Amino acid sequence: MAEQTQRDIPDQTPVPWGVALMVSWGSLRRRFLRALITMLGVVLGIAFLTYMRVSNDIVQALILLKDDELNVLLQKAGVDIYAAQGTDTMMILLIGLSLITCLVGIVNAMLMSVTERIKEIGTLKCLGAEDSFIVKTYFIESSLQGVIGTALGALIGLLIAIGVDLISYGHWVFAGFPWMAVILSLAMALIIGSLMSVAASILPAYWAARKQPVDAMRVEE
Repeated sequence: MAEQTQRDIPDQTPVPWGVALMVSWGSLRRRFLRALITMLGVVLGIAFLTYMRVSNDIVQALILLKDDELNVLLQKAGVDIYAAQGTDTMMILLIGLSLITCLVGIVNAMLMSVTERIKEIGTLKCLGAEDSFIVKTYFIESSLQGVIGTALGALIGLLIAIGVDLISYGHWVFAGFPWMAVILSLAMALIIGSLMSVAASILPAYWAARKQPVDAMRVEE
């Protein structure tokens, strides 16, 4: 009889990515404040990266104009117009530290999210949710926060860089605006932020999937 019942139980099919996406989006909406705090760290880090890159692109383009009036403005702003073009080592260090902070922040926020929702994970697994479904939902949730935060950060960094340079150099900013260099800097920020967010989502998603239903349901609120 038991063997007959076991044969009647259909095999579970993997949950499509579209369903996991809807579940993750609903989770983000229910926990909007926490998601906003998590995205804020990404926004600030990517905004700083974009600001430094775009501002450096604009300054380098202005130096190439070789205008006497503009050179005076550049020197007043502390730019060494006679120095060889290149990237400041301190700038690279600051950007690297900000990105590491973002990475740690995303991992920490998602691990806390898993800890808060241990019983929810246990309930889902008791209802038959496979590890692959848990991994998908947490992976998508973390990735969405990172990608949205990256896009917002890149836009904010671009606007701040243009605004600050307009205050310092006026109309000269648009006279020699380096469109291609700025586009490449924005693309770099978007790629770095997105990859960083995806990488940061792997550990929390795996940890959530490894939770055993019995242990999860035993946790006290």
